[in-house]
Amino acid sequence: MERSETYHLDVDVATHYLDQQSEPTQRRYVFAYTIQMRNTGRVPARLMSRYWIITDANGKVQEVHGEGVVGKQPWLEPGEVFSYTSAAVLETDIGVMQGCYEMHAADGTRFEAQVPAFTLTVPRTLH
Repeated sequence: MERSETYHLDVDVATHYLDQQSEPTQRRYVFAYTIQMRNTGRVPARLMSRYWIITDANGKVQEVHGEGVVGKQPWLEPGEVFSYTSAAVLETDIGVMQGCYEMHAADGTRFEAQVPAFTLTVPRTLH
């Protein structure tokens, strides 16, 4: 997998605790996360699959593999942006999520777009 100016995706993440869907007494904490990705490379590319590692405060790890995101495999021209919102369920009020997207460029090159670790937390949990 190659990463260069030719093949590159910028990824921004925003998270939100879903109080209405969570049940802390049942150790169920639901978090929404919105991903905004921009093709900052020079070649159009399609998002083929995703891979997430989600770790809660107890060290429990969930691995998520799947085709596309929210049922889509978006095609991104250079400069184009795609956003989606999904959710993760943890057994603790704080956790960390990280992963990558497998991309296929129009010229046949495959590359990974890394998503650095981001925190999922109930408001007022971190000081």
